[in-house]
Amino acid sequence: MIEKRMSERQQVSLELTISSLFRQNNIEVVNVEAPIEVINISKTGLAFKTDSILPLDYYFNAKLTFGGDENSVLYSIIKIIRATLPIDDEEDETTIYGCEIVGMTPVHEEILAKYEAIFNDHEDIDYM
Repeated sequence: MIEKRMSERQQVSLELTISSLFRQNNIEVVNVEAPIEVINISKTGLAFKTDSILPLDYYFNAKLTFGGDENSVLYSIIKIIRATLPIDDEEDETTIYGCEIVGMTPVHEEILAKYEAIFNDHEDIDYM
């Protein structure tokens, strides 16, 4: 498979909850309360898995915390751009979503770059 991403994805295990989704034309879906597990992240996007069915081309506000440091919190706007449904008959009904990070300040880009550097320095460690 040819890699089309602009930035290399780093494998992570982060928990996140989506409470509402919105579109640019002020359509909002509230009370989603979808628990999700972020599985990889880069400067331009992330992937997560969840049992909830979420609509494509919707946005949500995200707060991702890398470790316990308050200076390592990433606030951004995330757009859901694709979904991969389970393909076999396993009991796992988890859907994997691909997302684009569309709103992030330069300060938050530095946090993500720092986090990425830590992973690249410790590639031999299994974080999962």
